[in-house]
Amino acid sequence: MDKSVVFAVAGSGKTTRLVSALDEVRRFLMVTYTDANYENLRAKVIERFGYLPPNIEIYTYFRFLHSFCYRPFLRSKKETRGLTFNPPDRFPAYPLTDDRRYISPSRWLYANRLAKFIEQSGLVDAVVDRIEKYFDVFFVDEVQDFGGNDFNFLLAISAAQVDMSFVGDFHQHTFDTSRDGAVNANLHENYDKYKKKFEQARLKVDTDSLKSSRRCSKSVCDFITEKIGIEIHSHDQRTSVVRFEDDPAAVAALYRDPGIVKLFYREHQKYGCFSQNWGASKGMDSYEDVCVVLNPGNVKAWNSGSFRDINPETRNKLYVACSRARGNLTFVPESLLKTYKRS
Repeated sequence: MDKSVVFAVAGSGKTTRLVSALDEVRRFLMVTYTDANYENLRAKVIERFGYLPPNIEIYTYFRFLHSFCYRPFLRSKKETRGLTFNPPDRFPAYPLTDDRRYISPSRWLYANRLAKFIEQSGLVDAVVDRIEKYFDVFFVDEVQDFGGNDFNFLLAISAAQVDMSFVGDFHQHTFDTSRDGAVNANLHENYDKYKKKFEQARLKVDTDSLKSSRRCSKSVCDFITEKIGIEIHSHDQRTSVVRFEDDPAAVAALYRDPGIVKLFYREHQKYGCFSQNWGASKGMDSYEDVCVVLNPGNVKAWNSGSFRDINPETRNKLYVACSRARGNLTFVPESLLKTYKRS
């Protein structure tokens, strides 16, 4: 069996790599985390074949976890109603063997503990058998989003005797599938230790195949490498403009331009323009020129000449936002857009 995890840079073609490996004969299981990634993956499969072939199943992670891994074995027995993404109360702290640790009083499964519940119920081998029964190939897109109990579960089911490929970008870790106390709390703090966990699960680690960005120009890649501190190289020598704009009239024109996406740190929905949040833009591959909106703290970082020392989670989200650009990359201060913000 060919089992690998491919670590890539933004825009290097992670999703394209998976889609190009599909065919209409083998049975494929494709799993990703966010709804945006799911829609992007599904659109690329349809673009490739002209339709969604019946031998290709695409799941968001929690749909896969609940409908494929949990329901066939425990749904009727436990009489649960579905998933809740509201975290369980800290107290009382039920033991691992107590269903109340995993199921709310109104019979909703805690999403962040469902993977652990399946494991605790002794069903990992049954899930592995089910994967082997229904699929020949297992793909995971944006693997860096797996955290908490879900990361452990993913490595456990990687024992399935099917071909598998996981792809992701360590530095695009902006969301966790789940958090549950100290479970894998430091998972994404050290790149080498992170890679080692996959090697210990007997997956081949590939850091070379997708190390150059086909999306971003050399100008954008050089900016990300030098100013954000995340190494990324461009596939070609294209150049584009990377600049900071604080002229009020010019910023207003950027805001009104329907062809330039405005990426906000948070609350993009409160602005009446073509927009998204930094982290949520992950998986988006259709933007040309990008306008990144900086809050006051990040304006200070720009003025100081580097984003290397900002909060690591914020830095990852900024990397995601900047690496959406195929063309020009413009930064503007959020303070000049406050008049457009809806309460």
